[in-house]
Amino acid sequence: MNNKLMGKVFLWMFIGLLITFSTGLIIANNDVMYTAVYNGAWYIVFAVIELIIVIYLSLRVLKIKPGTAKFWFLLYSFISGLTFGSIFVFYKMSSTIFIFLITAILFLILSLIGYFTKIDLKKIGTYCLFGLVAVIIVTIVNIFLHSDTIMLYSSIICILLFVGITAYDVQKIKSLENSNIPQDNLAIYGALELYLDFINIFLHLLTIFGKEND
Repeated sequence: MNNKLMGKVFLWMFIGLLITFSTGLIIANNDVMYTAVYNGAWYIVFAVIELIIVIYLSLRVLKIKPGTAKFWFLLYSFISGLTFGSIFVFYKMSSTIFIFLITAILFLILSLIGYFTKIDLKKIGTYCLFGLVAVIIVTIVNIFLHSDTIMLYSSIICILLFVGITAYDVQKIKSLENSNIPQDNLAIYGALELYLDFINIFLHLLTIFGKEND
């Protein structure tokens, strides 16, 4: 890939993932910090802040100053890491690393497809996004049903949907290379989109194939 914008996008996505996973790992390996985050109301507070930041960034990332966009993206990555610590406690480290590598390989393949394909993926991406909304609704309902079967099938469907969404997002970001929007803003916009795609694929693969700690 010789596209300068895509190079910046993947660099910022990597930085975001590094911050998230590093923060989560530090939290998981520090009993005091883990207890502080996951006992009491702090976890809910961080989860709400995380949601607010990602909504704000999604709506404003192309309009705010590049430095401000970078700040909010890095802060979002850090806050996400605080809520990520439970993964390293709940699942075996070997299993988590293996699923991460599988996700990285799958993500690379999807990125290459999205970048080089001549097929317009807009319709596929749109259908996948509508499907994702439906799955989210089912997932919310399942909070009250507590059905492992629904959770399993929801994760499988989500992976399939994000396969299409990831390829579509890469193609969409590539098409913005010659737009009038500052490239640094586009880089953070793309990094956020692909960061969310990667995290969702990883989490759903972990839900299906991850091995829990004894």
